[in-house]
Amino acid sequence: MKTSSTNNRLLSLDALRGFDMIWILGAEGIFAALFTLTGWELWRVFAEQFKHSQWHGITFYDLIFPLFIFLSGVTLGIAGKSLLGVSTEQRLKVYKKALLRLLLLCFFGVLYNHGWGQGAPVDAEKVRYASVLMRIGVAWFFAALIVWHCNLIAQISIAIGILLTYWFFQVFVAAPSGFSGELVAGESWNSWFDQHFLPGITYQNMSPDPEGILSHIPAIVNALGGAFAGKIIVQSALHTKQKLLFLTGFSATCLLLGYLWSLLLPLNKTLWTSSFTLVSIGWSCVLLIIFYFLIDVLNWRRVGMFFAVIGANAILLYLLSSLFNWQYFINSLLGGLVSRFDNSVGPLLAIVALVLTQWLLAKWLYEKKIFMRV
Repeated sequence: MKTSSTNNRLLSLDALRGFDMIWILGAEGIFAALFTLTGWELWRVFAEQFKHSQWHGITFYDLIFPLFIFLSGVTLGIAGKSLLGVSTEQRLKVYKKALLRLLLLCFFGVLYNHGWGQGAPVDAEKVRYASVLMRIGVAWFFAALIVWHCNLIAQISIAIGILLTYWFFQVFVAAPSGFSGELVAGESWNSWFDQHFLPGITYQNMSPDPEGILSHIPAIVNALGGAFAGKIIVQSALHTKQKLLFLTGFSATCLLLGYLWSLLLPLNKTLWTSSFTLVSIGWSCVLLIIFYFLIDVLNWRRVGMFFAVIGANAILLYLLSSLFNWQYFINSLLGGLVSRFDNSVGPLLAIVALVLTQWLLAKWLYEKKIFMRV
């Protein structure tokens, strides 16, 4: 982790990361507030998309987490780093840096899990170790090792192998606590692994944990999918239109295969099924295409910068959302003003104030060139 000056970054990548992050910062409630204000059915439909699926199925909110993993892979593809033919000494330096990044993300994940003034328990058995940041770190770490040591054909083969093996293991191999093909929470392989090998507690005592052990494996493919998209973007031999066509073809292929597969293997974020992996990669790539086209091709820089100031410090803002009670701060600062409005307008103003305050902090950090890099 370090603070550093800005460097040459793909603006659409930071912008898309910021767009992803803004829904975690509180903007996800804006559609419910708009429905309360207007009563328009469209806002209610949008509001439903900002709730996680109860079990099988997929909503927009289910895509927020996989998109972060996908974008971490895009950076791998854009960097184009390879360790083939590199000396052992140089490799060890890269490995140490990658391992340190993984460990820091795991630590920050525990910090986030026990935020809001609670503090991590003294009893190690009461700590929740599994986290969103750990999942991002693990997926990136193993995807990086694959990208650094394998050519493109090998990367694709490994990704396919992971998805097929995970599907076969989940569906056709009977778990000790259930029967083969049972994608029921407490009877799945994911649940069994978390009960026997995941230290500490699970999220809300759920079994399996949404960020549990076994579902780390297919998430690696999300990062590899991002790496493939990143490779396309930096291909100097391709014209912009060709890049967009390749990205569109890639996203369409993932969506088609994922939804067809879901007829046999349900889309499930908690289990992170192979069908969910493909569909989440496909939609992540669709969003990347939109942002890349609007910001880096059509040069909509102002739109890009609005989101990029958040995306450039996404991890810091994510941690602050747990370590600092923004809602309490907004209520203390503007609670009197918001209370002057009726119950239909007040919630909307509160959400706008919440997000705008965090955005202003992100903008200040961006202008001061202060970035938290992990």
